Amino acid sequence: MKRPPRYPKRPAPNPPRRRPALPKPPPAPEVPEHICEADVAEGLERIAFSEIRRRFGEHVERLDQGAARPGVLRFSYAGNLYHLLRLRMVQSVYLSRRFDVPRPKALLGHQHFTALLAMIAAVRDLLPPEDYQTLTINAAGSDSSVMRRLKDELAAATGLTPADEGDLLIRLRHPPDDPLAWEALVRLSARPLATRFWRVCSREGALNAAIASAMAFLTQPKPDDVFLNMACGTGTLLIERLALENAASATGYDLDEAALDCARQNIGAAGLADRVSLHLGDARALPLPDKSVDALCADLPFGHLVGSHEGNLELYPELLREAARLLKPGGRAVFITHEVRLMEDLLADSPRWKIEQIIRVAQGGLNPRIYVLVRV
Repeated sequence: MKRPPRYPKRPAPNPPRRRPALPKPPPAPEVPEHICEADVAEGLERIAFSEIRRRFGEHVERLDQGAARPGVLRFSYAGNLYHLLRLRMVQSVYLSRRFDVPRPKALLGHQHFTALLAMIAAVRDLLPPEDYQTLTINAAGSDSSVMRRLKDELAAATGLTPADEGDLLIRLRHPPDDPLAWEALVRLSARPLATRFWRVCSREGALNAAIASAMAFLTQPKPDDVFLNMACGTGTLLIERLALENAASATGYDLDEAALDCARQNIGAAGLADRVSLHLGDARALPLPDKSVDALCADLPFGHLVGSHEGNLELYPELLREAARLLKPGGRAVFITHEVRLMEDLLADSPRWKIEQIIRVAQGGLNPRIYVLVRV
């Protein structure tokens, strides 16, 4: 007879419970890729695209490397179009779409017309509705019956009023590489980006803000800079410098009290009244110590709308001497002027300055130069 076991058998343990599988995370939303084009002052294409690259990194790719046109940057962008409105060194940015149609009349067809309306809706969503009241089409043959009909149809579908200078600007053209297709470009803003919100006061000959931003960038701005704007005019360079980077101080001098009053209005509208110091003073003899400035800029009189060539013959040498006195060794000076021969003669044998680069730009039908100088 079998003896019973001394200890009862333990019941078999329950099998371990499996942790329920976690649900798979939803796929990341696909970021749409846009084809965009930016208008830039001729000569500043490289600097302007460097800003785009700094801001958007791998989300942007230039598309026109092998066939770049002066004053144009073409690029793809994977991101929110709204962020492109922060660019400071371009004149305007457009959303672009190609239509493989031989004639613009085909854009009135349902498929292509719907695509145009989708472009317009994407742009209008970026800004408050009240920013867009009118519409215009810029194209070769814009007075033709087809273009007039297209403008009227788009105006009716969007509720905008046709105008010669519309808030919503649509450009139609043949793509550069295909005369048998058409391309639509819709400006992302109701006004060019270079038309700054803070410019409440302007004067003849005022510097374009996008060019001023590029000049400020060329000073290699740092947050501890003592920054000086000689002959500051309406304050454009001061505002654009502080939009790029803080500064220990930002000071402007001008001989014209009316210009300083205009600068005060613009600087106040930009919200910088407590960060900029403005003074009445002659840029040729400023009440500042030697070697007290890290970086300076000046929009020198071209001798056309402002000043005269005869006056510049006296002004330029004195102003360059004063700039050299004020800058610390290694300090940077960035000037823009149309007096090319005079400037280059003065710099040719100067022991005070090293010419880092000279950039030819287009502004208002003129071709001034930007001089980037380093104090020796």
